[in-house]
Amino acid sequence: MPAPVVVATPTTPTVADQWLGRWTGPEGTFLEISRAGNGYTILIQSLDGPATYEGAAVGDELKFQRNLKVEALRATNGSETGMKWLLDKKDCLTIKVGEGFCRD
Repeated sequence: MPAPVVVATPTTPTVADQWLGRWTGPEGTFLEISRAGNGYTILIQSLDGPATYEGAAVGDELKFQRNLKVEALRATNGSETGMKWLLDKKDCLTIKVGEGFCRD
C-alpha cells in the first residue's frame, strides 16, 4: 500500500521555505520565491522578461510547470549551475544546467 501524500500547509515548513526571497543570476536575471497559500509563487526574470509560476514543494525540490513541462528548483553550488558567472558561489538554486541563481 503506497504511503499517504503529505500536503504542506503554511504551518508545515518545507525545504523551499529556506529559499524564500531573491536569488541573483547573471546579466540582471533573478529568481524570487514567495509563499502563496499552501504553495509558492516563483518569479523568474530572464533576459526575455519576467514570468511568474505557481510552485509546490516536493521533497527537496520546488516544482512548477513552464511551457507545458514540469521543472524543478533544487539546491546546488555555483559549479553545478553550469554558469561561469556563478562558479565561485556556494548557495545556489538550479533549474537546469545553464539556468541558476545564487545568494552569495
